[in-house]
Amino acid sequence: MKLITSLDIGSNTIRAVTAQIELLDLQESSSDYNISIIGVHKKQSIGVRKGVIIDINETAFNIKKILDELEKIIGQNIDEVIVGINGDNLLGINAKGIVAVSRADKEISSIDIDRAVQSVKTSSIAPNREIINVVSRFYNIDNEKGIKNPIGMSGIKLEADTLVITMSSPFIKNVTKVINMAGRKVLTFIPGIIASGESVLSNRQKELGVLILDIGSDTTGLLVYEEGELAHLEIKPFGAGHITNDIAIGLRIDIDTAEKIKIKFGSCVPDEIRKTEIINLNELGIEGDFNIRRRDIALIIEARMKEIFSFVNISLDNIGKRGFLPAGVILVGGGSNLHGIIEMAKKYLRLPVKVGYPEKFKGLVDEVTDPCFAMATGLLYWYCKKIKHEPIKNDKYLNKVAFKFKSLFHKISP
Repeated sequence: MKLITSLDIGSNTIRAVTAQIELLDLQESSSDYNISIIGVHKKQSIGVRKGVIIDINETAFNIKKILDELEKIIGQNIDEVIVGINGDNLLGINAKGIVAVSRADKEISSIDIDRAVQSVKTSSIAPNREIINVVSRFYNIDNEKGIKNPIGMSGIKLEADTLVITMSSPFIKNVTKVINMAGRKVLTFIPGIIASGESVLSNRQKELGVLILDIGSDTTGLLVYEEGELAHLEIKPFGAGHITNDIAIGLRIDIDTAEKIKIKFGSCVPDEIRKTEIINLNELGIEGDFNIRRRDIALIIEARMKEIFSFVNISLDNIGKRGFLPAGVILVGGGSNLHGIIEMAKKYLRLPVKVGYPEKFKGLVDEVTDPCFAMATGLLYWYCKKIKHEPIKNDKYLNKVAFKFKSLFHKISP
């Protein structure tokens, strides 16, 4: 048994989840591990904007407070955390690594694959960026293309087609610093939107072709899988928080009232709302001497969501996947809770659409059955996938496994 804690540092909310991990004997179980959630806590985020830390002291204070309170819930210390990284400076870049097959008989081995991937890692990237992960999508051998597993095949030249995921070096250093200021250490960094996909997607959806659309407060993330492989990653600098701003400006009300109105009365489908329907602010505990028509709120939300979906279509056009993802769109993040968003997404994206809920866990599942927790729970799942083939004998051995895992993701020391 091993306890691990994930941390989703969002622009609007910080979420932390602790789970008990049990790696199983693969010969005795059809599953590789059990993930049982034993503690969940969240707190409003202060000091983060568009996924980027803008106030180190405030962010560190909030993280320390949420982890301290989570320790009380689970009755154990939390010394290190898995951190999801997000923000519009998270980039996915297509890159190829090419090497000559090393063996005299020209049979490809795992060493050749490692060399091909390593050649991508050593390729030039901007000096202010760090490689977080390199995802191998498929391989080409001489004139044969689209090979998933080239080991044992013969050829002269091996080419790895990869998606290189990079992040701003200052961002990683700042996150590491705030975690250390909160009295903890970073176990590993994981791209948040990839974690979200792991939490809510099935292997069949990945094989058919699917888009994860993560509508956060200040950012919207796009993640495309096709033929079981990660095909595209992109983060846009706008999200559901912009809807709140639009409501506040359009109705000349404060931002907190606008957020409450959006959550309680918001809709993406104005045509479903009567023009005479008036919002009663007393239901939100707000005293107001003016009337707000609910349809006006819906028109504001519809306009902003139409803009977001338009940008999504442009991104899908750029990679030739608009309207060509049979498994459709899976919505996660706080924005996916908006009333009518499924109908609107179907209309503008012209794909099957549904909201994604974390479903691969045991324990306190009711606490995380919300698309807002896709990232925090997915971080746990992704971590388990990386260590599932390593037998856990004792804590000392597990520390070695964790060290290897950190190295794989290029953990940045403070």
